[in-house]
Amino acid sequence: MTPEDLAKALFDIVLPIADRRRQAAGIEEEVTLSPADVVLERPKNRDHGDWACNIAMKLAKRVGSNPRELAQELVEALAGIDGVASAEVAGPGFINIRLDAAAAGALAKTIVDAGAEFGRNESQAGASINLEFVSANPTGPLHIGHTRWAALGDSIARILKASGATVASEYYINDAGNQMDTFAASILAAAKGEPTPEGGYPGAYIAELAAQVLTEVPDLLERPDAEASDIAREHAYALQLAEIKASLARFNVDFDVWFSERTLHAAGEDGTSLIDQAIDRLREQGHVYDDEGAVWVRTTDFGDDKDRVIRRGNGVFTYFAADAAYYLNKGDRGFQHKIYLLGADHHGYVHRLRALAGAAGDDPNRDIEVLIGQLVSVNGARLSKRAGNIIEMNDLLEWIGADALRYSLARYPADSPLALDPEQLRSRTNDNPVFYVQYAHARTSSVGRNAAASGVDRSAFAPEMLEHETESALLGALQEFPRIVAQSAELREPHRIARHLEEIASLYHRWYDNCRVVPMGEEPVTDLHRTRLWLNDATGVVIRNGLDLLGVSAPERM
Repeated sequence: MTPEDLAKALFDIVLPIADRRRQAAGIEEEVTLSPADVVLERPKNRDHGDWACNIAMKLAKRVGSNPRELAQELVEALAGIDGVASAEVAGPGFINIRLDAAAAGALAKTIVDAGAEFGRNESQAGASINLEFVSANPTGPLHIGHTRWAALGDSIARILKASGATVASEYYINDAGNQMDTFAASILAAAKGEPTPEGGYPGAYIAELAAQVLTEVPDLLERPDAEASDIAREHAYALQLAEIKASLARFNVDFDVWFSERTLHAAGEDGTSLIDQAIDRLREQGHVYDDEGAVWVRTTDFGDDKDRVIRRGNGVFTYFAADAAYYLNKGDRGFQHKIYLLGADHHGYVHRLRALAGAAGDDPNRDIEVLIGQLVSVNGARLSKRAGNIIEMNDLLEWIGADALRYSLARYPADSPLALDPEQLRSRTNDNPVFYVQYAHARTSSVGRNAAASGVDRSAFAPEMLEHETESALLGALQEFPRIVAQSAELREPHRIARHLEEIASLYHRWYDNCRVVPMGEEPVTDLHRTRLWLNDATGVVIRNGLDLLGVSAPERM
């Protein structure tokens, strides 16, 4: 019996009892209730049963009843439900429910049969989401901050997709503006053997890019400065962007869309750019005005601390202009909901982007979401030899590894500062969370191989035999996995999946120490061994599915 099955059975009991009590109390307003209102939770103390529900406490006042009396009537009705071993009232009106072994154990086969689909749900069905993250300037290598946003963003995208949403993960390439001119000047200076210009980009990587540009364009320095600068910009930009994509691929992060800022500035067939069109569209909404030759958006109408200039008096567009055009473009591409994952230094963008959504005619409380990630540090990390003033993603990948990095960065909420211990993450001990979880998966695979060698297969399944206390606890945690995935999607919090996997790993190791799948010595193979193999394999499925949502591998041998 799955939690959904139990919740539905309880709902079918609750509705008529609540309605009868309401009428007896003389309450005219009918009780409106849906299966989603029947929330089941696993008790912290397993002695209290498999599931707990507070539906009696939630309904008591609405039906004019004492919570414990209502709970007692529900408990008596639950006794007639197949699969429920017992139910009892606790505290002010909680209902503690214990399933019989067969009903609880049946989940093992359900999970194995579902395979990679177990945990997937429809809680976000119908949502069309554009998720933008990383979006680093293509003027240098990715650093430690980008590494965290990449891990979190990609995991959030995977979880949303697993929960039924239509999601496009998007990288906004900031390839227009002054930073690109500064980048070109830095590359050209390095190619000429000159010092980095004031305000330019330092670091050995600039010299490396310059050398590559000279290889591709041997006569670069023979060209006029303006032409040489343009060539240096475009070639170095392409090389650096290729490196960024390669770094992300090594980190198991793939973007659905790479969106160039230049497309916002480019003139179309009618001679206008997307930015021009954005200003016109915002003006039509009644939120654009002119003052002293400049064009403004009245973002204060939507909670911003000041109105924003979208085009200066000299005709130059501001960064806000590109933000506006980009936001509108996302909607034009069919994305109802836009999620921005930004770094810790972008707090000022929250009100600005929400105000922009309002000015565009959207609902700032529904159509846009801005997640701010906090900084991350690595104990003992050295600054990049190539970039000089940052810790590079590539160095972290070489030092710690993609799996350990991804898991540890997804293991904490985005808004919490984080310090990583590389030596712990490189260790093969239970103190290393990613090793602990991956080892549990490898152990399920090892048990499967040993079972096959000993003649234990899944030809029989007798769930009523899974009655050891460690089996009940493990099944309870496995049952929770779909709900945890749905909750993680709703809250945009991948760390909930990581922590749940650690709980499953702990319960699995305890079960492994107490319940054998492979017979001892000359002991014959029984249906208990075969049934336990189902539970072993079900655990492997859940751990593997959870790690995949975090972008982490599930090794079969360690």
